[in-house]
Amino acid sequence: MFFVENRKRIFTVIGILAAVSIAALAIWGLRFGIEFTGGTIVEVRYEDARVMTPDKGAIEADLDQLGIGGYSLRQSGEDGYILRTRDITEEEFTPIKAALAQEYSMIVERRATVGPIIGEELKNKAFVAIAVVAVLIILYVAFAFRNVRGMDDDGEPLAGVSSWSYGLIAIFVLLHDLLIPLGAFAILGQVAGAEVDVLIVMALLTILGYSVNDTIVIFDRVRENLLLNKEEKEEEVFSKTVGRALSQTYARSINTSVTTLFVVLSLLIFGGPTTMYFALTLAVGVFAGTYSSLALAAPLLVTVEARQAEKRAAEEEASKTSKNKKKKST
Repeated sequence: MFFVENRKRIFTVIGILAAVSIAALAIWGLRFGIEFTGGTIVEVRYEDARVMTPDKGAIEADLDQLGIGGYSLRQSGEDGYILRTRDITEEEFTPIKAALAQEYSMIVERRATVGPIIGEELKNKAFVAIAVVAVLIILYVAFAFRNVRGMDDDGEPLAGVSSWSYGLIAIFVLLHDLLIPLGAFAILGQVAGAEVDVLIVMALLTILGYSVNDTIVIFDRVRENLLLNKEEKEEEVFSKTVGRALSQTYARSINTSVTTLFVVLSLLIFGGPTTMYFALTLAVGVFAGTYSSLALAAPLLVTVEARQAEKRAAEEEASKTSKNKKKKST
């Protein structure tokens, strides 16, 4: 019952985290990679990397003198670099290749150019994919929980909320779970020059699936407890039903998240620069998805149910008042 009884304080803390993420996105925004904006990516490897590789500062100093504009240079493993820059011509590539080589024996493993039209189309498809996933989730949840409430013998709704409320709360929680890693990435973009690429989009879609699974497990336990109460004709306050569902599932949620974080953190530590931001996004998303399922999704059910109960009570009071006035007038 801790999350249910202290939901207002918890909502305040979560609201502060969300506000920080929104502020970071509004002030700095996201730095999109060339996959979305268009440009050239060059990946190089050094044959004598066991002896020594060029210093990153020396390469950047030479690239700055070429006047190619904004670029991103990241180490790839222990024997190479990845350069991202605007679309460059063959004539411009020759001095860039020399700057990357720095008197070392070097192999160009990859050189690819993405046009701005293709990049914009890819960006739109990424947003569409996330939106479609969200819509399908809300439809599925609303369908799966369609009979969770039911009516008593007098035709009055039993404790709980409508199936659409479950779906809308699940989507609200998912938006939070996307907002937190996006806000963190906006800060990383400002501090470390992190860019959103296809791997980050994959990480966000993975977070969507992971988070909604954790939320649905808790919601499903709430449904089972409500149906059990109905079968046994036991009246229980909805907040206690939700609290009981949390106590039955929080160990599972935490254990699953911890084991997942072990794998993600291993990828973050040993995976190298290429997958570093992908693993970091997953780690933040898994952490946000875990606490949001326990501290946001379930308590929101209680809040929505309480407001719906207040609304029904107000309507009943208004109906009684209206009937009394009619009686007095007659």
